[in-house]
Amino acid sequence: MEFDFGAVLVDWRMLAKGVVWTLGLTAIATLIGMAVGTVCAWARASGPAWLRWIVGAYVELIRNTPFIVQLFFIFFGLPAAGLKLTPEVASVIAMVLNLGAYSTEIIRAGIEATPRGQVEAAQSLALDKLQIYTRVVLPPALKKVWPAMVSQIIIVMLGSAVCSQISVEELSYAANLIQSRNFRAFEAFIVATALYLLLSILARRLLNWLGPRFLFGR
Repeated sequence: MEFDFGAVLVDWRMLAKGVVWTLGLTAIATLIGMAVGTVCAWARASGPAWLRWIVGAYVELIRNTPFIVQLFFIFFGLPAAGLKLTPEVASVIAMVLNLGAYSTEIIRAGIEATPRGQVEAAQSLALDKLQIYTRVVLPPALKKVWPAMVSQIIIVMLGSAVCSQISVEELSYAANLIQSRNFRAFEAFIVATALYLLLSILARRLLNWLGPRFLFGR
């Protein structure tokens, strides 16, 4: 068997476009998904009973169903209810919902590990609930769980490959399109695998650099 990676790399623009789409989807999903997870973690840890129930149902629903089913429901199912979305918007929503559910439990674990004494000390300084959560509870909680959060973000990024099933032009879509043209499936997916590996390593290093500097300090 002879390998011809040149037949794949000649379409480097298509691969580059796929990488950009993968990174773009991941970046948007990370920003919004972490915001969703932060709010929902507070709701599960300190919110009223009815809100804890709603958030708990959302978390269990998302964590116990496949991502591809969630994506297909949003893209193919919602139009039946009159809500038609583009493939890109549907992908972002699915990734946000998925990351939001997992990050809820990750952040909640960090919140519950915060010593009660820190909260009582903040209360003695007359800080309100929002200030206590955002300045006293959340930063050390994120510091404790940041490695798990980074891993989950990487998983969501790799899971974006499923979005090719609804014609989002991310990396796996590009690799599949290239191999359908030149029939070099082995080479095309070896290149895609190498690119996913590189993206995962770079994303992990970037997130490990960003977290201590912008979210919870050193």
